[in-house]
Amino acid sequence: MKYVIGIDIGTSAVKSVLVSAEGRVVCEHSESYPLHRPEPGWSEQNPEDWAEQTIISLRKLMVKAKVDPSEVEGLSFSGQMHGLVLLGGNGQVLRPAILWNDTRTTPQCRKIEDKLGSQLLDIARNRALEGFTLPKILWVQEHEPEILSQAEVFLLPKDYVRYRLTGSFAMDYSDAAGTLLLDVAGKAWSSEIAGAFDLPLSLCPQLVDSSDLTGTLLPEVAEATGLLPSTKVFAGGADNACGAIGAGILGEGKTMCSIGTSGVVLSYENRKDINPQGKMHFFNHGEKDAFYVMGVTLAAGHSLSWFKDTFAKDMSFDSLLEGIESVPAGSGGLLFTPYISGERTPHPDANIRGSFIGMDSGHTLKHFARSVLEGITFSLRESIDIIRQSGKEITEVTAIGGGAQNEAWLQMQADIFNAEIVKLESEQGPALGAAMLAAYGCGWFTSLAQCAEAFIRPAKTYAPNREQADAYTELFEIYQNVYGQTRGLNERLAAFRQ
Repeated sequence: MKYVIGIDIGTSAVKSVLVSAEGRVVCEHSESYPLHRPEPGWSEQNPEDWAEQTIISLRKLMVKAKVDPSEVEGLSFSGQMHGLVLLGGNGQVLRPAILWNDTRTTPQCRKIEDKLGSQLLDIARNRALEGFTLPKILWVQEHEPEILSQAEVFLLPKDYVRYRLTGSFAMDYSDAAGTLLLDVAGKAWSSEIAGAFDLPLSLCPQLVDSSDLTGTLLPEVAEATGLLPSTKVFAGGADNACGAIGAGILGEGKTMCSIGTSGVVLSYENRKDINPQGKMHFFNHGEKDAFYVMGVTLAAGHSLSWFKDTFAKDMSFDSLLEGIESVPAGSGGLLFTPYISGERTPHPDANIRGSFIGMDSGHTLKHFARSVLEGITFSLRESIDIIRQSGKEITEVTAIGGGAQNEAWLQMQADIFNAEIVKLESEQGPALGAAMLAAYGCGWFTSLAQCAEAFIRPAKTYAPNREQADAYTELFEIYQNVYGQTRGLNERLAAFRQ
């Protein structure tokens, strides 16, 4: 037998999966690490926690799986995007990593926009948002200049772990695209953007493709993990890029909808001249010379969790959603907007907040629960529509994450998106995508698409119900009016938020 390992460096834990040549997940193991919030709006982690817990996770994975280490040919990574790790001349970490969900950098975002103007979208293809890496570097430049002066290189989370395992610095294009320092179409660090802020290009690591070989395990790491020093280590990719690979989004028109805490609509793109003008993200894919467009709903699954915890705390999710298929489309005239944490696509607005509109005394808990699902799905439909308006035909969407666990919700997605929804037989998300990069890098397959054919199997397809789809098209038009009608009210209410 031969195997590869996929490692996903998440925000709360690292997950390792051992995958056979047939695409079967033989074993998996997770290890958690802490998140630190030293100031309001700050979100930091100790990069060494990622490395140590990854080594522990790999060791326990090998013990549980009971496979010969000589059978593990390679491993690769998926990782949380955007997080800033600054390293000094001898590779030491200079300060805690500033994570993707850290919101301290609003002034730096405005500085980037003022300095670069339209050049930012022309080169980086994305707006300056607090989550991205360049604003974090500028925050350190302004508030901790003595730290930045010592920095020799910056890495992202999975790249730091890979450095600790192999001793080499590198960053793949899919993760580099989320820094705002990459010329996304040109696949090179941007001297124009770096120079505008007096940042040396030497701060940026070597760029590689996600399936490139970046070294083998250091002897001490091999001993600690139970693997061989000859184990091949491949670059890996950003979590969304690896999630796309793990869902088979590897060809023109292929689209996925991932509903977790946030919600993501991601569509494969082979045209490098696409510029969504900041309406959606445009990033390099984990597949060589490919790209993807992506829209984000900040509070997708989080909206449902918030609703359950606030109004049905003693119920399970299954109990809360039981029978919602009997509630008609439109939830009896009740409409929910999932802006409870602000919004990203198509409204990058930190001040907007959610709402229930159309409540009356006839509405029950089931009406509210269904309206929450509908509102989340309407928000994701806005991303679907932006992709369609670019000229892309979307007739099929692969559903992953929590939104793929409920049959009524899957049918709702088919009706609201007006597309067939495909649920996968076994879903491992970004960790599987990382394993597929290793399998392709090891030469098991001639392409990632061929790997996907062997590793990914559909379980069930949900087709749109024409009557329901027509009703949702009308309701969606009403939904789209809510943002404009409530924006001013929410700006005034912001003064009363604690």
